Amino acid sequence: MAHLNQPFTVTFLSILLCLAAVDPSLALHKPSNQNQTMTYIESSCQGTRFPNLCIRCLARFSNSTIDGPQHLAHLALSVSLLRALKTRAYLLKVAKELEEFKNDRVYLTVQDCVIQLNDSVDQLCQAIKELRRIKKSTIIDDNFLWHISNVETWVSTALTDASYCVQSFPGTNMSKRTATIKFKAQNVAEVTSNALNLFHRYASSYHVAARATMKP
Repeated sequence: MAHLNQPFTVTFLSILLCLAAVDPSLALHKPSNQNQTMTYIESSCQGTRFPNLCIRCLARFSNSTIDGPQHLAHLALSVSLLRALKTRAYLLKVAKELEEFKNDRVYLTVQDCVIQLNDSVDQLCQAIKELRRIKKSTIIDDNFLWHISNVETWVSTALTDASYCVQSFPGTNMSKRTATIKFKAQNVAEVTSNALNLFHRYASSYHVAARATMKP
């Protein structure tokens, strides 16, 4: 088991850096047809692994304009990042409470989950920053595809990290606190899975176009 040598505190700088990646103007504050926006969210979410969760998470943006699949993916990634931050904060709180039981299996498992959620937060921060670098362009060059590949890699890794935490608590005979940890980690994994799917949908058209241009 991995051990955390630092006190279980979330540094102010860490929070600032991560929240800075979530642009408060992500949802374009323009007059919009709420029903039309909601229909777009619902149709986009149908292809995700957890469509109902996807719709619930993104419904909060239905009062604003969503400017296409890239914007929708950006919103989904931001939701995932905020869920990961909140879950990490909860895990740090639990770990602090369990410090006196340092050899306890649950304590050690929570420590590992903190490490995994730390990684998820970092990966999602990187993915959101990279997505901002992807500019709309009619030219699909290697640099453009490199940015897309980076986002896909980072979000996939964030999903793997969150899923590892979920798998650390097997079975159903768990305490209320352990069950809460597993539920919160599962939620991070599910919203990240949905965000990855929405980004794949956005990126797929560029992959197809790139393959077409490479044909002899």
